[in-house]
Amino acid sequence: MSQTSQLSTTLRSICASMEKPVIVILLGLLVFSLFLVGWLITEGVTERRRLKVWMPQLVDAIKEQTIPLALRIKRSGLLRRHKVALLEVTDHRELTDSMREALAIRLVDEARGRAETIVKISDMVVRLGPVFGLLGTLIPLGPGIIALGQGDTYTLSQSLLTAFDTTIVGLICAAMAAIVSAIRKRWYANDISILETLMDCILEVEKQDA
Repeated sequence: MSQTSQLSTTLRSICASMEKPVIVILLGLLVFSLFLVGWLITEGVTERRRLKVWMPQLVDAIKEQTIPLALRIKRSGLLRRHKVALLEVTDHRELTDSMREALAIRLVDEARGRAETIVKISDMVVRLGPVFGLLGTLIPLGPGIIALGQGDTYTLSQSLLTAFDTTIVGLICAAMAAIVSAIRKRWYANDISILETLMDCILEVEKQDA
């Protein structure tokens, strides 16, 4: 056996040994994609349905002088993490205006970073799904081509079936994760916009009260 043949045989063995791990990873991605969909639904049911904020009305409520600012924030229809961030600013009245503005910026950046981290999880599945689907498609084609040359139609059909199934699973994972990412990006962009607007409003109101 020539050196080229030995290298080809070794390469073929390595590729063949990767078939089962790729299928296992694809099944894991499928389960994780279903988890992402469930997580999205849970977030929508437990958080989003409670987010009832009409910005003009909320801004007017913050500007009112009759009710303490912290109480107005707690009574608002904001998400809990929004309230925590806003109260963090209102609770530090001992800071100078510039220091409180820096704190507000940091809190908004933390909220943005949290949102980006969550979205990156589903974005990763969007990229990995087709990659492992393609691997699962190409790896079985080697034995299938060999079987075709030997007239073994059964092995050929099994190889093609595995190739098609892995492609479909990879695309399904990517599709579900892409939908989750798209919805979450819209949600979180709105969240950050609300938080930035209210931070500016609170800082302006407290400057006027000082």
